[in-house]
Amino acid sequence: MSLHHKHQLLGNASTYTKKHFSEEFYQSLMNSMDVSLLVVNNTGMTILANRVARKNFRAYPGIHLNDAIPDLWTKIAQRLQGAPLTLEISVRGGEASYVGRISPMALENREIGAVCFFIENSGPESMAMQMRIFQEMTRELDAIINSSSVALWICDGEANVLRMNPASERLNKIEAADYVGRNMQELVEEGFIDKSVTLDVIKTGTVTNLIQHRLDRTLIVTGTPVFDGAGRLIRVVISERDVSEIDNLQRELAEQESMKDQLRNQMLEMQQMELVSRQVIAKSLCMLKALHQALKVSSVDSSVLILGESGVGKGLFADLIHKHSKRAEHPLIKINCGAIPEALIESELFGYDKGAFTGAQSAGKPGYFEMADGGTLFLDEIAELPLPSQVKLLRFLEDGRITRLGGTKSRNVDVRILAATHRNLEKMVEEKKFRLDLYYRLKVIPIQVPAVRERRDCILPLIQHYINHFGEKSGSKKRLTRAASDALLTYPFPGNVRELMNVCERLVVMSETELIDLQDLPSEIVERADAPVPSLATPSDGMTLQQILDNVEKQVLTQAMARYGNQYRAAESLGLSQPTVNRRLKKFGMN
Repeated sequence: MSLHHKHQLLGNASTYTKKHFSEEFYQSLMNSMDVSLLVVNNTGMTILANRVARKNFRAYPGIHLNDAIPDLWTKIAQRLQGAPLTLEISVRGGEASYVGRISPMALENREIGAVCFFIENSGPESMAMQMRIFQEMTRELDAIINSSSVALWICDGEANVLRMNPASERLNKIEAADYVGRNMQELVEEGFIDKSVTLDVIKTGTVTNLIQHRLDRTLIVTGTPVFDGAGRLIRVVISERDVSEIDNLQRELAEQESMKDQLRNQMLEMQQMELVSRQVIAKSLCMLKALHQALKVSSVDSSVLILGESGVGKGLFADLIHKHSKRAEHPLIKINCGAIPEALIESELFGYDKGAFTGAQSAGKPGYFEMADGGTLFLDEIAELPLPSQVKLLRFLEDGRITRLGGTKSRNVDVRILAATHRNLEKMVEEKKFRLDLYYRLKVIPIQVPAVRERRDCILPLIQHYINHFGEKSGSKKRLTRAASDALLTYPFPGNVRELMNVCERLVVMSETELIDLQDLPSEIVERADAPVPSLATPSDGMTLQQILDNVEKQVLTQAMARYGNQYRAAESLGLSQPTVNRRLKKFGMN
């Protein structure tokens, strides 16, 4: 070819390039490829698409990928927001699936879009790309499993260990290399585990849970089956959670709560020291609970019904509530409803006007309600209040107004009502001896004061307190021998604190020496202490083993309840829980 012809050809090529290279050449180049090729900008708009991409995905320039391949645009958007440099993905187009790669497109060091190409999911190229995708997914899965704080084991459908994560190695203090490849049945036989959840899952084909004890730890183990497309069990995933840590946390919380209770109880006792000669001794939980309730209700004006046997100190609780209330600077008026004649109780409570009855003072007289105005009225033995007076008390509780006997005008009085009784008001309501509406008006906040026999931890401190108290009054110092203390502990004190105080005063006054011994105690206390403890019955002929065991258990429970007075202390002495003792008592009809 001559030089002239060469220059002419180059000139023609140059002309062709200038006019057509940027459009027809690139389009022809892209259409010559057997793979789907797409170019999109940062907004997801298609800029270029070859004939294969148009055929497979119906993607044309000017069409947004959300309208052509929605799943693809989601992945491209992730790539443009900082995903790995090249992203290999799988998408579907028409009736076939495709694997492909997304690569960024930059101009002057600025990303302006992405280039995507896809090949049909067949052939060596596709297999290689799928392998790379699978490897990437595997790496992600490994990272998730290894970083999990939950201990994980993975077994195949034959119970062979395939892998275990680092959390499981730490929890069980083992090396994965020593256990991967081994069978769970073998580990059970060796004693590494007492029972395999994997074997249970293989038998049942369902999610299975069990509790295992291992290395002084309690584990909750869950086995989850994994099935293939044909429904065959191919994997069992086991997760282990250490509940010992939860138990320890609960124990720590319980200890902290116990410390709070101790502090609260100490505060209660310090508050009661203000009562000096009428000091409250509170060592038993039941008494501490009652005192806490009393202090809590002190700050409100609700009616309080104090319940308990005679002599337990119901009046002392009324003192406590009033003393710690906002009414403490005003009077506390105490009335024993059973000590006032029925004919006079209404005039004593509500007062009377001039000429109300024969012998009435000419100027009239205010009643206890008016005298307690701004303060507290304590109605002891409220069960003895006559029904007519109950009606007037109910009316006061409803509207805060009273009317004197013989008067025509009512007046407002600001009085808080505290009531107390040792009787069963609910039974009296059934017998029509006490008004139901008044009962519920008074029982806004009930407080049950425990009997002395229910306060075993308080008995010796109470005795020591009153012996010291009466010893100071008489100018003599007394103390108890161990035998006398043990005898006093076995006595139930049916008269409660009042009886205990009288016994202590008698011992201080009547004992001849500084030491108070058995011979100084009242005969009823000594006789009870000397009473022989009933022995367990021996089995008789014809009794089955279960009958013998039930008989022995019943007698043990009887003795424990008689000695300790309540289920909690009886349970503690027998090494059982209170609910267990309660169930056993119900079993024998002793509850």
